[in-house]
Amino acid sequence: MPTQKPLFHLEVVLSLYLCALPALAKAQQFDLLIKGGHVIDLMNQIDSTKDVAIADGKIAQVAANIAATQAKTVVYANRLLVIPGLVDIHTHVFYGTEPDAAYSSGFRSVPPDGFTFRAGVTTVVDAGGAGWRNFRQFKEQVIDRSRTRVLAFLNIVGSGMKGGPVEQNLADMDPKLTAMRILQFPEIIVGIKTAHYRGPEWDPVDRAVEAGRLADVPVMVDFGQFVPERPFQELVLKHLRPGDIYTHTYLGRVPMLDEGGKVRSYLFEAQKRGVIFDVGHGAGSFLFRQAVPAVAQEFVPNSISTDLHTGSMNAGMKNMLNVMSKFLNMGMSIQEVIRRATWNPAQFIKQTDLGHLSVGAVADVAVLNLRQGNFGFLDVGGGKMSGTQKLQCELTIRQGQVVWDLNGISRPEYTSQQ
Repeated sequence: MPTQKPLFHLEVVLSLYLCALPALAKAQQFDLLIKGGHVIDLMNQIDSTKDVAIADGKIAQVAANIAATQAKTVVYANRLLVIPGLVDIHTHVFYGTEPDAAYSSGFRSVPPDGFTFRAGVTTVVDAGGAGWRNFRQFKEQVIDRSRTRVLAFLNIVGSGMKGGPVEQNLADMDPKLTAMRILQFPEIIVGIKTAHYRGPEWDPVDRAVEAGRLADVPVMVDFGQFVPERPFQELVLKHLRPGDIYTHTYLGRVPMLDEGGKVRSYLFEAQKRGVIFDVGHGAGSFLFRQAVPAVAQEFVPNSISTDLHTGSMNAGMKNMLNVMSKFLNMGMSIQEVIRRATWNPAQFIKQTDLGHLSVGAVADVAVLNLRQGNFGFLDVGGGKMSGTQKLQCELTIRQGQVVWDLNGISRPEYTSQQ
């Protein structure tokens, strides 16, 4: 007759295992742990060596010496910077194949996932590609299909940024319909854009501001052609509200320096009254001969952005980290550069759940290498500035998942795999 002993031993083993499960679960309570990096989180005033633990797609703990045994995956980030995922508030990602459509489902825009994570960017704002007429197309075609968080400034032109005469059509600039569309999608549409206008009228700016008032969102202005009837000083001193954004701060046509090379006082006045000055580098909107003396005289941007599109990424702009590196080499501190690419832009677009590493916040994280050496940086006019510092992205995490790993720091050696 068979003995019952083996069954008894199995029950004991199972009982002991089940009793041990809570301890095992506690031992590995984090999905991912970034250890030993220099954490810079300006919202929380952190600028020191700490560990960052992630669980269920959110920041679970930021502290010194979190035990590696508590995490399923450990990334060692010694001598690296650990920062919130970068927030780029001027990009063009409404990509498509429509002819003669420019940045509105046209060939000049780029698919976001191909150009964000490799530069530590986890959130982009499309700057006016869609208007109220074609926003749903943008949402279904790009926003809903991207791992990158894609937000939008809605163009005051109902048809969006299709270039040429479409963007000059005053009859298609409707503040009420623009505001209505924004109020339909408040979690995605974070502002209004006006751009590329050539005429003498203030209507595009004023109608955008009216739409911003109706929807309670900021306006971003690309001033287009600079004409005598629309003085730039009047734009930033009278037409824009506090919290509205002028992009392309170091554009050559901006009347920034006087005959003696001194930054004009009205720019400091405009910044003091609350107008946001955004970099918006692009392929034609950033010159060192403007930026270098301005930064030296402490007229620095409130936010750093790329104006990413097919032209800018293959010219002097390249990517977000390249633009940030330019300001490092112009004398800004690493802390202030990071502030202008994380927490500042998150506040300007009223997305204060982003741009920081608070416990409970979404786990969007960038791990950067601040390289030392001899580097060259280009502006849109072909001018070169030499520098000794350059940021490079080692690892990007979006909602707790590794989406970019340059050197495999989040993965085990292949020899350890079965």
